Amino acid sequence: MNPRLTRSQQSAICSQLGRVKLQLLFKASTHGFTGAAFHQRCDTRTPTVSVGYNVSGHVFGGYTKQPFSQSGQYVPDDTAFLFTFSGEKLLKYPVTTPANAVRMIANSGPYFGEALVLVHGSKPVVHSNPANHYIFNAAEMHGNDLNLTECEVYQVEEATELERPWRTVLWESEERTKLMERIRNYKPTVNTVSQARVLLVGPVGAGKSSFFNSINSVFREHVTSQAIAGSSTTSLTTQFRTYSLKDGREGKPLPIILCDTMGLEESTGAGLIIDDIASSLQGHLPDRYQFNPSAPLNLESHGYRESPGLKDKIHCVAYVIDACKVSIMPSTLEEKLDAIRKRINLMGVPQVVLLTKVDEACPLVKEDVTNVYRSWYIKETMEEAAARLGVPLYCVIPVKNYSEELEVDLNSDILLLSAVNQMLRFTDDYFDNLSERLCKIKIKE
Repeated sequence: MNPRLTRSQQSAICSQLGRVKLQLLFKASTHGFTGAAFHQRCDTRTPTVSVGYNVSGHVFGGYTKQPFSQSGQYVPDDTAFLFTFSGEKLLKYPVTTPANAVRMIANSGPYFGEALVLVHGSKPVVHSNPANHYIFNAAEMHGNDLNLTECEVYQVEEATELERPWRTVLWESEERTKLMERIRNYKPTVNTVSQARVLLVGPVGAGKSSFFNSINSVFREHVTSQAIAGSSTTSLTTQFRTYSLKDGREGKPLPIILCDTMGLEESTGAGLIIDDIASSLQGHLPDRYQFNPSAPLNLESHGYRESPGLKDKIHCVAYVIDACKVSIMPSTLEEKLDAIRKRINLMGVPQVVLLTKVDEACPLVKEDVTNVYRSWYIKETMEEAAARLGVPLYCVIPVKNYSEELEVDLNSDILLLSAVNQMLRFTDDYFDNLSERLCKIKIKE
């Protein structure tokens, strides 16, 4: 029995309730659109979140701490509220008459005062009466569409931390120093290459440019914004940019270059296209190449590198994915990422996944970044990201970019630096595989 409520929607509801998670109890399409089926599965369970879905696509419902029953009586609940979603935003409507917050009716589903009933009279319909113990706008709540396509009831459970972190991280200043030194002292195993080149690929707004700014911030010891970053429905990055990190303001270049790309978009003919990714992997794209979603790079394009060397090619690809949006990734975008992954696999380039905004996705991590590997929610999100992108879980690395801070933070730095070190390890794998292929070719000759 799979929940229809997305992870992002679950997270938005849980953010109103504290450190909790939702466990699906009742699904009308499975158990039946009847009061009897609802009460059989949900009576005495508490607290609960009830959710309705209608033909027009609205997602709405209510929360109560009171256990359901079939007494026919009203029960008080000063914490009860109704809600709906406007896009990804949760709109909340608190109870106005706590004494009549919930009513226990035998032949109906969840019954919030007289304002909202899901599965009314054992039929797949909604009863809606705004301003009756709850105040809301019916058009905003459910678009005046009273036909249910689904009704779910979830039990609210305490989201305890995992007993122990499932990955080992030392959250100490000495560890940050050690990680920084590893990056400073890194040398590619191929003499003709002095800097590893990592390509950042991901949907619009996932945090590709912010990741570069954040790594740059670690070595500058204050938050920087060299790469253009922010919020937009279309990509703020329109050029292929190669960013060489420096070891401090006047320091020497670090042995890694982060290559930023235009954001992927779900619609056809928009955002980064696969052919340009292939050209960047082969080293044909010049710095500041202007992406054109309707026309890929070709031999006649300005600055086209006809004979790129190994130092110009991409040695590792990092998919940058927003942790808040993994479960609601559009199928068209998932198909694009799958096509990109298959193309990159053919070219033998290793791939990692940077899971950004983990603090926004999980209250436990927002409270303390060191909880990132204690959070069951982040672990499940990482597992889902691995499955959707077709990579092993060890390739998925959670990070927290700097977005609102003015100064750097030890624990965020350690996550960011760990990600870079993993990229460099994967880069070594690329060079090792390349050396093996060259040896085999020489033996055949």
